[in-house]
Amino acid sequence: MSASSFVLRPCVLAVALACAGMPLSSLAQDAVANSAENAGPVLESIQVSSNLLGTSMAASTKNFAGARTVVQKSDIENSGAASVSDVMRRIPGVQISDNSGSAGSAVSLNIGVRGLAGRYSPRSTVLLDGIPMSVAPYGQPQLSFAPVSLANIETVDVVRGGGAVRFGPQNVGGIINFKTRRIPTEAGVTGDATVRYNSYTETGHNTQASVFVGTQLDSGLGLAVLYSGMRGSDWRVGSDEKVNDFALKFRYDLSPTAEVYGKLSYYDVLSRTPGGLTQAQYKADPFQNTRPTDYWDGERKGFDVGYLNALSSTQEVEVRAYYNDSSRSSTLINAARTGLGKQPRNYETTAIEPRYTQRFATGKVTHDVTVGYRYLRERADETIYNVVLATGVQQAPTRFADNATDAQAVYIDNKIAIDAWRITPGVRYEHIKTERFNHLPADQKIELLNNKALPSLNVAYLLNGNMTLFANYNSSFGAVQNTQLNSQSDKNPLQPELAKTGELGGRWKSGQLSAEATLFNIKFNNQIQSVGSGESAVFFNRGATHHRGLETALDYRFDQAGPLAGLNAYATYTYTKATLKDGVNAGNDVPYYSRNTDTVGAHYQLGTWGFDLSTSHQSGQYADDANTAVENLNGSLGRIPGYRTWNTQLKWKVPGQKGLELVAGANNLLDHRYFTRTSDGNLGKLVGAPRMVYLQGRLAF
Repeated sequence: MSASSFVLRPCVLAVALACAGMPLSSLAQDAVANSAENAGPVLESIQVSSNLLGTSMAASTKNFAGARTVVQKSDIENSGAASVSDVMRRIPGVQISDNSGSAGSAVSLNIGVRGLAGRYSPRSTVLLDGIPMSVAPYGQPQLSFAPVSLANIETVDVVRGGGAVRFGPQNVGGIINFKTRRIPTEAGVTGDATVRYNSYTETGHNTQASVFVGTQLDSGLGLAVLYSGMRGSDWRVGSDEKVNDFALKFRYDLSPTAEVYGKLSYYDVLSRTPGGLTQAQYKADPFQNTRPTDYWDGERKGFDVGYLNALSSTQEVEVRAYYNDSSRSSTLINAARTGLGKQPRNYETTAIEPRYTQRFATGKVTHDVTVGYRYLRERADETIYNVVLATGVQQAPTRFADNATDAQAVYIDNKIAIDAWRITPGVRYEHIKTERFNHLPADQKIELLNNKALPSLNVAYLLNGNMTLFANYNSSFGAVQNTQLNSQSDKNPLQPELAKTGELGGRWKSGQLSAEATLFNIKFNNQIQSVGSGESAVFFNRGATHHRGLETALDYRFDQAGPLAGLNAYATYTYTKATLKDGVNAGNDVPYYSRNTDTVGAHYQLGTWGFDLSTSHQSGQYADDANTAVENLNGSLGRIPGYRTWNTQLKWKVPGQKGLELVAGANNLLDHRYFTRTSDGNLGKLVGAPRMVYLQGRLAF
């Protein structure tokens, strides 16, 4: 089958539907699977969907020209993970940096990639079904409020390099897309319900419950309802949490080539956060709570809709639009324990993104040219005020209202297929206008305009049906954020952050073996850093950092006809050297990042029984730019030792009880004690999760 004779429409439609969480026909799945297994010079389906590429995940990752990891729902379930953070720890190049006052809670997400800051995940483009998860992707990309629940997730797709052109603004830490569970293809009602009880050896216990129900009607309408909730507490005293995550997904066939799809969603969370401990407090009781008044809460209502049409065998158009209304607030006691600082914030984000893909051939060369445009509108208001504990008097607030960001992005890329080569040049141009109004105590307007062209080049060589070699160069742009504009002045002219990333690697995928290795190099300039917190925070460009390293992964499924049938073994290892390039601390490691991480595990399936055992490790790290080794009295500085934890799980599909599955397991099996430190106003030491044992029941229907 030649590239020029490849029929575009069915596969392209399948690509976009799968990325939007929609079903594929068995015909489309078989076609893509066959093309994946016989990759060679065959041209893959074009990349029109905003969620990157791929109908089946095996096919989509195989020939991708960059480091990419996809975690399937079955792998998530076998891991025993209780949260999204637990899943992310197992991905090469990714570390969970629990160095915020809300660390370990359900309210925030702290993902660091390749040595980049992990507190609230500011350096990655984090998506939910291809929609930005942050309350304001340009004005406040930090995920201090992260509306995502693990039970509603079908796959986790982490593109660490090679995907920068279509996504932004800030993707030096890659693109992370959480895909919710897909709408069933079968007629009739299908679904499942799960209840899980988690109990820690110290202090807390909680219950997680989820329900999924979906159907495909004869009219062409597909529907799915997703709910996930949690009640209880974690491993610290006074760490109570409540989570509700609800979504209604739909899909409707307008014609044999056109579909409309979308989702209505609602999420709310209340999380009490004990905060950091001093050296003496931690020694006395690392699980105590000295900040019982502290809590975070948030709410998000959203709607997204998409239209996809395969106009012909060589043309495809897709339009996506979304709106979300978010609010989040924090109540934190000050260092002197005399007052409560309250920070309510409200956000509205609206966006539309049309894109068009055209395939054409010139001789033996085939081109897939995609042109897209994205307009994103953000509006926000923020208030900061303090309440005196002794009197209950509210002090005069500082209010920022009518904060506005209007961002436009235009991008174009061309996937060029020449025999076994896949060469994709591209460029994205960002035009961002940001305004910030300070109404109290006096009216003040701050305005900034950012423009930047961001080129990229991705190259893949399909060595044979199993092996892909790749190299790429991508650039990333981080606009000055709303809260950072307070520090903008003639003496401190804040500059946008700019990063340049290069990769060189290879990937092997066959029926039994998956393996990959990637060398990466990131030069990150003009990073914006803050000194202080809350109203006293001052932002400045601290200069450059340099990130380089090696990521590896191996997964082997033993022959079903051999003596080890049913056994699947896997391992990952990452080495990251991330160092400061400017100032008195040049050459030191960036804080809150370990140079070495690894995961080793195995899953064994024997009839109705499944057994899992895994271990994860990270080496030591520092809590400041100076790489201070000796711990100070308040616990905020000092070397953070590395640690290793073990997890195990036993799963049983009950015979004679259709769809019933029982699970028991333990995370941190050996109850190893470890800690990290905070980097915000809740300074101090934070103890890691102790042993957690859990029981789970799942009924599918």
